[in-house]
Amino acid sequence: MKKQLLLLLLIIPLLFACGSENQPDPGNNNNKDSINWNSAANAGSQALISSFWNINGKYFNTDNSGNTTFQYWPNAHALDVLIDAYLRTNDTYYKSYFDRWYTGVKAANGNSWNNDFYDDMEWNALALLRAYKATNDTRYKDAALELWGYIKLGWNDNAGGGITWKKGMEYSKNACSNGPAAILAARLYQEFGNVEDKEWAVKIYNWLKSTLVNTNNGMVYDNIDSRTGIIKKEWIFTYNQGTYIGAAVELHKIFNEKAYLNDAILAADYTISSLVDNSILKSEGTGDGGLFKGVFVRYFTQLIQQERLDSPIRKRYVQFMKLNAETLWNQGTNKSGTFFGPNWRVKPGATIGLTEQLSGCMLIEAAALLDNKKLL
Repeated sequence: MKKQLLLLLLIIPLLFACGSENQPDPGNNNNKDSINWNSAANAGSQALISSFWNINGKYFNTDNSGNTTFQYWPNAHALDVLIDAYLRTNDTYYKSYFDRWYTGVKAANGNSWNNDFYDDMEWNALALLRAYKATNDTRYKDAALELWGYIKLGWNDNAGGGITWKKGMEYSKNACSNGPAAILAARLYQEFGNVEDKEWAVKIYNWLKSTLVNTNNGMVYDNIDSRTGIIKKEWIFTYNQGTYIGAAVELHKIFNEKAYLNDAILAADYTISSLVDNSILKSEGTGDGGLFKGVFVRYFTQLIQQERLDSPIRKRYVQFMKLNAETLWNQGTNKSGTFFGPNWRVKPGATIGLTEQLSGCMLIEAAALLDNKKLL
């Protein structure tokens, strides 16, 4: 009996020791290989809620330090991050915010989904469509379709076609108002089978590619002014690269034509070779620019998952994502609150903008997704 008791006393500490080693741990600052991407993603997405959520307004604030100004398009991406986290974990903690977001964002936007900026409406429609797919709640589908009705009104023949950037500025045709629209139209067709949506997706994509894309190197120009015909070729943003990639991927999924995949690859290769600082996606500032990298990451991650992507290309893309995610987590994360800044190599201070936080969350959620799919 004494021997059995002694043996039991020796075993118990070992059991506890083994259990502690298996607890989720995002990892420390010095050992990149120890990062638990699921835990890291939870930390970032939960920080988004705890530090930016406006309890009374039911939307996400402009920053974590008291600026409660409502911004329509960043809130769409905040919902997208919550959907990412919910799909990854199946945790109703994240899902519980969907309804509150739906109520608060619509109310803050004048109790309507309609908005003067077409790209803003497109982002909200994309997020609402994802919310519908995640929950099967038809309110989200109806809101997405309502927004799609408004968005199509933005098409005109100035500059040969395309959806304008803003009501009252019908002469300004921007990549940011056409890339997301093509993604939306393609996804609506895949979800509901309306052939007109497929035709819209092709029409918008073809205009974007022929007007604002350098088909020799994959560079996506920002906009064209139809009054002068001048294309803003010096404004090249990861945001526009990402939405063009996303549109190409969605059309590839519909038609299974390698040409669309090649378009996406060309734009991706340009981005990860030119819009970087020593292989890390460059800072594009705060405010709207703080969200640009996150948009690229979301659609670049979709490209990585395409079955027809050649294995060496996928490997190269995954290595790029892994380096960026590890760098952000190990060098650019304020671990006191799991906050991210615009420069993924530099820890931010105490005040963080919503847009920068969202891009960081998108990258870490993407790393967790790829890791769970055994790709990272």
